Amino acid sequence: MNIVIDAFGGDNAPLEVIKGAIDAQRDFSVDITLVGDEKKIKKCASDNGLDISALQIRHADTVIEICDEPTEVIKGKKDCSMAVGMKMLADGEGDAFVSAGSTGALVVGATFIVKRIKGIKRPALATILPTAGDPTMLLDSGANADCRPEMLVQFGIMGSAYMNKILGVDEPRVALANIGAEPSKGRDLELETYKQLQTAPVNFIGNLEARQLPLGDCDVCVADGFSGNLMLKLYEGMAKFFSGELKTLLTKDFKSKIAALLVLNNVKEFKQKVDYSEYGGAPLLGTAKPVIKAHGSSNARAFYNAVRQAKQFTETKVIDSITEALDSMKEKQEI
Repeated sequence: MNIVIDAFGGDNAPLEVIKGAIDAQRDFSVDITLVGDEKKIKKCASDNGLDISALQIRHADTVIEICDEPTEVIKGKKDCSMAVGMKMLADGEGDAFVSAGSTGALVVGATFIVKRIKGIKRPALATILPTAGDPTMLLDSGANADCRPEMLVQFGIMGSAYMNKILGVDEPRVALANIGAEPSKGRDLELETYKQLQTAPVNFIGNLEARQLPLGDCDVCVADGFSGNLMLKLYEGMAKFFSGELKTLLTKDFKSKIAALLVLNNVKEFKQKVDYSEYGGAPLLGTAKPVIKAHGSSNARAFYNAVRQAKQFTETKVIDSITEALDSMKEKQEI
């Protein structure tokens, strides 16, 4: 198995990408190809005393910047590290692709270079979130600001397949993000989506208010990309807020510091639970081959886990499960 990584995507590239790739290649027994300026990759590795002899490198001349228009990945910057990496995936030279670069460019590139699963309207960013219970998947978390009901239904199907195959959740509970639990709540989008999810091949449990998300009241939360991204960013902000407040509380005086020593292991567990780097990245569900969007500020640990995630995504054949569910729904609609 060959995992292709955009070596110049993200705030900490290429150093953290290289470090994470070295560890992942060693621990997961996969081939890894770094895509980007070969001279810069080798110089970075040399300057930091890193042995990259076990990694492959595919040269790419340019980098897609955050300020670039997303469509540049298929127009003016076809030779950028992200585009070259996705072309490798599309051509069968890789089994999965990982990038911490521009989300918009990744979605455009994955749609037009890697292509979509047959029947999928739009790919969706699916983010794994920590909760009071087991992790929950939120999708779409930012790929599609405007959605139609049938797109949200497909998000539910894709998220359900992923949670079942990757996290081993039996009959994942699928909920629709809304402003109230009643079926009559929401805009036309939510009202029609609710009706369609009732007959979709998923375990639909109804509407979910945003306050229920951190409590783990569902396994898959479906939303349009605009609403989903707002929920995600608030979630991330609150995690930082609580971590900061907890640190202040446990270090403000001598007694607090003594108490901190007694609960140190519990605090470490909490920080690990809300640390995005432990989850790797967000799979872009709906593409014909596995694509993982790592966080823009990913460190070596996050890239390491993104490779683990990409390997699992490939081995468990999530895409086949999504295709089967879509085919089943289509057959029922034709009857």
